[in-house]
Amino acid sequence: MPQFAPTRRTRLPAIRALPTRKGRLGYVLSGHGPAHVVLFSGAGMSLQGWEPLYPGVERIARVLGWNRFGLPGSDRPRGPQTGSHVVASLRELLAATHLAPPYVLVAHSVGGLYANLFARLHPEEVAGVLFIEATHPGDPLVLKKHATQVERALSRVLALPNALLRPNLHSELAGVEQTVREIEAAGSFPDVPLRVLTGGLTPRAWLMSPAAVGARRANQQELARLSPRGEQVIAQKSGHFPQLTEPRLVLRVLEELIVEVRTA
Repeated sequence: MPQFAPTRRTRLPAIRALPTRKGRLGYVLSGHGPAHVVLFSGAGMSLQGWEPLYPGVERIARVLGWNRFGLPGSDRPRGPQTGSHVVASLRELLAATHLAPPYVLVAHSVGGLYANLFARLHPEEVAGVLFIEATHPGDPLVLKKHATQVERALSRVLALPNALLRPNLHSELAGVEQTVREIEAAGSFPDVPLRVLTGGLTPRAWLMSPAAVGARRANQQELARLSPRGEQVIAQKSGHFPQLTEPRLVLRVLEELIVEVRTA
């Protein structure tokens, strides 16, 4: 079984900026491992949310992380961010940074919708997928209903002012229904190694009702069935942010996924 030996440093590499057709995107690109990993953050979640995975992730992959429009280091969005717009801006970034496919997509929360769409639109460029508490196409109505609570929760988790998170969060939630329609109209999810990492802790009642929790847990299991090589892993000590609360587990699951990709 692959082994991960963490170190104490958890600082991100320097964030660079790329001018694109729709505005400037902030990104980090580092690492020298055999796989090419692309990180998809959740709505309102900046690159800071991946910091606990560094530098361990850099030893197992060449890693591209990026801030979508509306997050610090990137320009404000020019309207609702639908999945097709997000995927197009990512592909522009990938081309500019010369990060060649195939990719292992690592997606958290709403970022799971964008990774889901990317994998369906460009299956030949995807080697594997790791969904971390990822949004299922059936989840967005719950997210929109609780948008204010999500904003407050993110602000507490990241220790950032709400004003820094709001432009991205609101523009992405405004486009999420269109993103779901785009996923439904895209091709099949590819037959690739897939892991679905789900938080084992139950959300507080003010954030999600018991009925919504049950529906979302069923949707997490359904995500794992997208590929015949899919598997669900429970992060027993985590809620919605396993990459913050159990980064060693996230890295272990990612490393095992990369080994499966390379030996497939």
